[in-house]
Amino acid sequence: MSDLETSMVSIIDVFHKYSGHKCHLKKAELKDLINHEMRHFIKKVQDDETLGQLFSDLDRNGDEKINLREFMTFIAQVSSACHDLSLMHD
Repeated sequence: MSDLETSMVSIIDVFHKYSGHKCHLKKAELKDLINHEMRHFIKKVQDDETLGQLFSDLDRNGDEKINLREFMTFIAQVSSACHDLSLMHD
């Protein structure tokens, strides 16, 4: 597999590692994922209000769960922000 394909499989694997139901993340699962898997890109999520706002923003269909498509949108947003920051430091 290419580097990109390997990265895509890794993202899906991490999603499934934290999703107790394999098809979505609940709020607590999203918090654990962010705090353990994204700690260098996102400061630790401790504030329930911040987590609630993030969860609401990601939950596009309003079902109180984050599906893979919604999660991938989040990954794209964080990746884009990291890219922008890296350009500022060049």
